[in-house]
Amino acid sequence: MRHDRPVNASESLLRVATVGGAQGLRGEVRLAVHTDDPQTRLAPGTSLQTEPAAAGPLTIADLSHRSKHWYVRFEGVTDRTAAEEMRGVVLLAEPLTDVEEDAWYPHELSGLRAETPDGETLGEIEGIRHLPAQDVLILREHSGERTLVPFVRAIVPTVDVAGGRVIIDAPLGLLAGSDVPDDAEPGQGEDR
Repeated sequence: MRHDRPVNASESLLRVATVGGAQGLRGEVRLAVHTDDPQTRLAPGTSLQTEPAAAGPLTIADLSHRSKHWYVRFEGVTDRTAAEEMRGVVLLAEPLTDVEEDAWYPHELSGLRAETPDGETLGEIEGIRHLPAQDVLILREHSGERTLVPFVRAIVPTVDVAGGRVIIDAPLGLLAGSDVPDDAEPGQGEDR
């Protein structure tokens, strides 16, 4: 699953990272990375658009990974003061052309019709949320309820972006409108 997503009016640009605080005195900043491939997307020499646009474009001078965090220096940013002024700037890039199978950008999932395996319409996918354990789809059911659906093949066996739909094979009790049978074991179907 790709984590980068469009963020501005130019829906073709994807968010790949957000600039955090300055590190050290020579203009290095920590990044909150929003892409599955930071080494390619943030490679030295790469020029990125920014949000706000007035902050860029920015060119990566150096990239490093230390203690589970990514750090960059940008060309022309040589001191801590200049680096601190960049806090909150979003780095944007064009979508990759070699998209792997079973990988979707979040903007491709938003708005898809959700159906059961039998073709019954459940509602519409509003987006995706990246939780520590797994990604979940945000389903707006016909009743207006929002349900978090684990984005795993056992529950979401089909994503048909071209057809405008996803198939959700929900276990009993997952959806707001489903009932848990009286003979269900305690705790089954109670958590969302």
